[in-house]
Amino acid sequence: MPDEQDNSQQVAQATTATGTISITRDPANGALRYELEGWGQSSADDAGTSLASYIHAIFGLLSQTRAKDILLIGCAGGTLATMLTRAGRMPVLVDIDPLSFDLARQHFHLPDSVPCHAADGAAFLRDTERLWDAIVLDAFVGKEIPSHLLTADFFALARRRLAPGGALFANVHVKHDFDTNADQVAKAMR
Repeated sequence: MPDEQDNSQQVAQATTATGTISITRDPANGALRYELEGWGQSSADDAGTSLASYIHAIFGLLSQTRAKDILLIGCAGGTLATMLTRAGRMPVLVDIDPLSFDLARQHFHLPDSVPCHAADGAAFLRDTERLWDAIVLDAFVGKEIPSHLLTADFFALARRRLAPGGALFANVHVKHDFDTNADQVAKAMR
């Protein structure tokens, strides 16, 4: 079987301190893709709704809570923030790369009403006293979560910033059923 040809069209490209960001559009369906160093970070339809199943899973879990004030650590295309805003929630985005906010607003329909803070997620939590109904960790540089965001110290800090009854969600990649990465994250959370 011949290799499928990638007909995606380059929409934007920028090099930042975290690497090269590429925004491409699939001409067949208009879907946008946000990549950092060649690794997919966001995918959305032309209205800004995520096409990633894990984003819908996190959105569904958050929808089952009373969480109103939600801190999202990691932006990329900002699709979860867009969907939460449309559902009447109040997300706040934190990302180490300020360009991600501009790209999310320009290409992925991130609402102007979503507050965005250019900062490291751990530093942001240390510098605020605000309590959150939920915190979502979805920060990747390429294919990896920065190691300091996977430590017991980070999760203890996140717990101190959760309102009573608050919830913490983390997007963790696993390579296969026997990959212990998620177990290691759960151990650090404990």
